[in-house]
Amino acid sequence: MSSTTLAGKRERTGWYFYDWANSAFSTTVITVFLGPFLTSITERAAGCAIDADACDGTVHPFGIPVAAGSYYAYLVSLSVLLTVFVLPVMGAIADRAPRKKPLLAGAAFTGAAATIAMAFVTGDRYLLGGLLFMVANIAFGAAIVVYNSFLPQLAGPDDRDRISSRGWAIGYLGGGVLLLLNLVAVMSLSEEGNPQRTLDLARWSIVSAGVWWAIFTIVPLLCLREHPGAAATEAAAPGNIITSGFRQLGRTIKGMRAYPLTLAFLGAYLIYNDGIQTVIALASQFGSEELGLDQSTLIITILIVQFLAFGGALALGALATRIGARKTILLALALWLGVVVAAYWLPEGEPIPFMLLGAGIGIVMGGSQALSRSLFSQLIPEGKEGEYYGFYEISDKGTSWLGPLFFGLIFQITNSYRAGIVSLVVFFLLGGILLALVPLRRAIVAAGNTPPTLI
Repeated sequence: MSSTTLAGKRERTGWYFYDWANSAFSTTVITVFLGPFLTSITERAAGCAIDADACDGTVHPFGIPVAAGSYYAYLVSLSVLLTVFVLPVMGAIADRAPRKKPLLAGAAFTGAAATIAMAFVTGDRYLLGGLLFMVANIAFGAAIVVYNSFLPQLAGPDDRDRISSRGWAIGYLGGGVLLLLNLVAVMSLSEEGNPQRTLDLARWSIVSAGVWWAIFTIVPLLCLREHPGAAATEAAAPGNIITSGFRQLGRTIKGMRAYPLTLAFLGAYLIYNDGIQTVIALASQFGSEELGLDQSTLIITILIVQFLAFGGALALGALATRIGARKTILLALALWLGVVVAAYWLPEGEPIPFMLLGAGIGIVMGGSQALSRSLFSQLIPEGKEGEYYGFYEISDKGTSWLGPLFFGLIFQITNSYRAGIVSLVVFFLLGGILLALVPLRRAIVAAGNTPPTLI
């Protein structure tokens, strides 16, 4: 079946725009502002802002001693542990719902509202900030599950790498535009020697991402068409969708054993993408806390990453049409290895090396993720896109858990962010080896799909 039969230009454009909408959260919130912002709020709760000499840098949420520098990393891990239960269920419900767009709207607007509510995280309210982040991050993942499940209905096997790469590229462009606006605000309104002003600017930048996310989510809701499958027809009664979704999830978990090669790819992806997401989520905290770089430097670096990622995603998508998606992903993972090793040796207080490293990340980041998404779409049995993308999304776009947990533990033990960042080498190395070992053509046929010309 040709891609034009599956979807028209208007529908694909609407699909691209959800990447444009949600990338504001991924970039402005996760990558740049939230880590340093919430760490500062947590340090204030620990009393460090009042008496730095008497402060041991520890807070006690619910009586548990936590280093202020580890609090954000632990929150990322906790939110992902919760998504383990939420996202596959959301996928199962999406497959059985006659209309997916209300699910996309509900998850996206919930996440956007929690992000906007960060306006109330003032003083030492680190617990409120942590709660809102977890709600937003889980909702972010749930919306992506529904969004990704549209991909197999938008393009045929030979077109999905291109379509997926274009969506990621547009997402990076959208995230970069909002971040550029926030950079202008931070540089124009910051005051030398006034850390409270810097904190306030970070807070309102986070809020702006929620507003952006909510507004541009309207575009895909208007442009996408519903594509209900047989499972949705069977569960058409509204009262049965959620209960049927839970029952179907149980059947899917048992049924996945019939597709061991799909599970092998998913395992490889979960490992190497854990490394990617940890770098994305904690790079800003690494730059501010370990390298002593100011917020303007961090934002400029992320802008470099965003705009180079726009071109990088398109370029790697084009390369995949020549050598196949797997070889392109393996090349990107080799470059990721170089990135984390180089990060260990970055000099303190010097912005240029940090920016150059960011340029390297930008070139490989979008392509490695976009091609993984389209490659996985080939391995899903027809009619189960939402369920399988629910498992996939557990480790996608900032919702990985093992990497941030490992990073936080290494910091707590060594008090060194450098040791934490270089420890991520194992994720790229092991994930790449496992990906290389998966017989993908056989896996695609086993899932009942037609393999593309190049894999």
